Amino acid sequence: MNNIIEQISRNIAGRSQETRRRYLNKIDAQAVKWKRRAHLSCGNLAHTVAACSAMQKKSILDFTRVNVGIITAYSDMLSAHQPYAFYPDLIKRALAQLGHSAQVAGGVPAMCDGITQGQDGMSLSLFSRDLIAQATAVSLSHNTFDASLLLGVCDKIAPGQLIGALSFGHLPTAFVPSGPMPTGISNNYKVKIRQQYAAGEVGKDALLHMECDAYHALGTCTFFGTANTNQLVFEAMGLMLPGSAFVPPADPLREALTIKIAEHIAAISHNNAQYRSLSSVLDEKSLVNGLVALLASGGSTNHSIHMVAVAAAAGYILNWDDIDALSQVVPLLVKMYPNGPADINEFQRAGGVPTLMKALAERDLLHLDATPVFGSLSDYMKVPRLDDGQITYHPATDSMNSDVIALPGEHFSAHGGLKVVGGNLGRGIIKVSAVAPECRFIEAPARVFESQHDVESAYHANEFTQDVVIVVRHNGPAANGMPELHKLMPILGNLMKDGLKVFLVTDGRLSGASGKVPAVLHLCPEAKKDGPLCRLVDGDIIRIDADSGQIDVLADLTDRVAYHPDWTAEQVGSGQELFSVFRQAVSNAEQGATIFRF
Repeated sequence: MNNIIEQISRNIAGRSQETRRRYLNKIDAQAVKWKRRAHLSCGNLAHTVAACSAMQKKSILDFTRVNVGIITAYSDMLSAHQPYAFYPDLIKRALAQLGHSAQVAGGVPAMCDGITQGQDGMSLSLFSRDLIAQATAVSLSHNTFDASLLLGVCDKIAPGQLIGALSFGHLPTAFVPSGPMPTGISNNYKVKIRQQYAAGEVGKDALLHMECDAYHALGTCTFFGTANTNQLVFEAMGLMLPGSAFVPPADPLREALTIKIAEHIAAISHNNAQYRSLSSVLDEKSLVNGLVALLASGGSTNHSIHMVAVAAAAGYILNWDDIDALSQVVPLLVKMYPNGPADINEFQRAGGVPTLMKALAERDLLHLDATPVFGSLSDYMKVPRLDDGQITYHPATDSMNSDVIALPGEHFSAHGGLKVVGGNLGRGIIKVSAVAPECRFIEAPARVFESQHDVESAYHANEFTQDVVIVVRHNGPAANGMPELHKLMPILGNLMKDGLKVFLVTDGRLSGASGKVPAVLHLCPEAKKDGPLCRLVDGDIIRIDADSGQIDVLADLTDRVAYHPDWTAEQVGSGQELFSVFRQAVSNAEQGATIFRF
């Protein structure tokens, strides 16, 4: 395989030798201690089966049978998670036919960033990932399970479930996707209406009508944001069935795949010779395979945070330099909105994850000896079909739409979708895959804001009349939970349309919707922790060169007094006060923005 990718994998494994050893020792000890439900007392077992039917009670109390714990993020408010209402019963029926059982071990919060954008609740969004990890661990702590299935798709939910499940890494574990919603309107039209609304050219009725046309059915949002990046990356890591990420909710294949993964997870449980634990699946090879898929697809910037936190939960020390080095050798092979006009359904029709995996393997960019939850990695280059009620797998083809997935020997960019930038303002991430080459460099005066709402006010007051670097600081994890700043995108898009050169610099987030607007995100150290951002003033000249990975302020900040606003009043209400301990304990973005210390 590619020498650089092999070297980066060795680097990750080498620096993580001690932390990974500690993790595996912990998991091995759990595997021995909690090998079967037989260790439970009679009272423990009675509580476990108290609400079960006679048949299920018999199965659970038969220690030769498998009991699968289901962690569900069902919510009938989230379009991607509403289908999960029916999954537990489907899984239970499938396993009962084999003499096994399943129980809903617990539910985890499932908040939607789309609902909380620009609202107070967004300050809880990133923290919800670690809360979900804790809820997953609490759910599995009953230790009555031989395997687990994770029902979760969206932004912080799936990474949180994975982090929590890794604390029970002795259990075979898999994700069960729900699939994307049908395509509504084009992404270009969606952007057009949002920008017109920001400019005051259309009213709220037109905006609401458009948004309801875009988000209109069961399934994940169709753009390539964090939710769909979760699914693509986790499939590439071998954490679900091959070809299962983007099968629509209403497709009969979706139900068949759910049944198949339930049957399979029982077949590889502790009680079987095919035993394959989560701790053996998630190693440095699967981790790097996921990062390669992330970069080749131009996925969400959020994964520069999530993958670091997931790696740490499995005992690995992953850093942004690893991601940046991988990005130098992994070409961009996918164009999906916001990198291009296509949506996730067009990606699936072009061949989906199996075709992308095939393309990466042919370029020697994958660890083909990685251990997925199902079969071997070669199986992840196959497409599932439903033939006479049975799932059959067929070799993936080359791209069936070269505008969405590149053909063999071709690419959309020689480098991956994410890049690390650094300099005297700190280190951050930029999603270069959607940014035009001529927009990747700027040297311009800064306008410094503490909130995206202040930027909006300045825009409506016509204050932006020249090239500008818009700095939104004190939006890092320790300051206010690191909210996504999507209110800025239509505004900055309009400034670019008016002919201005614009760059956003922030210690906040933008996620998978980071598009044509050049933006340095997740800047570390954040302003709240005395990062250089807290000493900037309006007019400071900032130079950013995304291609060379440099960001600098052309002013001496040494003798300046740090500015820190008092957020006390803003952090009361909407549950924000309950997360003060998170704000105090959270690490920086480059360390995964997590409250955990593994």
